[in-house]
Amino acid sequence: MMNPPLTLNCDMGESFGPWKMGNDEGIMPLIDSANIACGGHAGDPSTMRQCVALARKHGTEIGAHVSYPDKEGFGRRAMDIHGQALIDLIHYQIGALDGIARVHSQRVTYIKPHGALYHAILTDPSLMNDIMRAAASWHADLELVVLATPRDRKTVQLAVEHGLNLRYEAFADRAYTARGLLLSRDKPGAVLTPNEAAAQAIAITRNKLKTSTGKRIPVNADTLCVHSDSPGATKMIRTIRQALDQS
Repeated sequence: MMNPPLTLNCDMGESFGPWKMGNDEGIMPLIDSANIACGGHAGDPSTMRQCVALARKHGTEIGAHVSYPDKEGFGRRAMDIHGQALIDLIHYQIGALDGIARVHSQRVTYIKPHGALYHAILTDPSLMNDIMRAAASWHADLELVVLATPRDRKTVQLAVEHGLNLRYEAFADRAYTARGLLLSRDKPGAVLTPNEAAAQAIAITRNKLKTSTGKRIPVNADTLCVHSDSPGATKMIRTIRQALDQS
């Protein structure tokens, strides 16, 4: 049985000053939504502007890829930031990107936590509540991207309490654990090859995702993510786009 068609999203705009990351120009035409870094783990005003302009050109939806303030660690280090301080940080990053987007007659329509923050909200209900408060209190309706996991009733209930729409995400280019979480990047096989990622993308559309140990788990997703910093990312995304279109 096939699930409804998945949208394809990618982490974008992760360059900073003279330091370049990813192929925004090559990837943007291939995806449906761009998770644009907004100064936390990467990105700067000029990079955000360039990425927004590319999104406008290709009709790509714009999301704020919010993070701990950790450019040195690329947002992949845990930080003790929570409560109102975290909400303020999230609003600061959304505001930066949304301001640039509005100059180009675009707007931010969703937020997606990045790296350590993304993983932290999965295990800390108070952080999940903080992220939802930040999204729900923004002046315009925003959706929140969260990992599609097999057992997720508490997240659903919390979103209902905040009046917030969730967008469930699966990953094409990352291996999964038996709990439905992403296999840590320091583990062998954590990042998939382009062909493996294309095969996993199709498996997810058919609700037949297999973990790194071969266990099959249900993952009902709305959108499929590929990381722009994965080896061979542009080729991988092109392969996945073709596979999804053909399926």
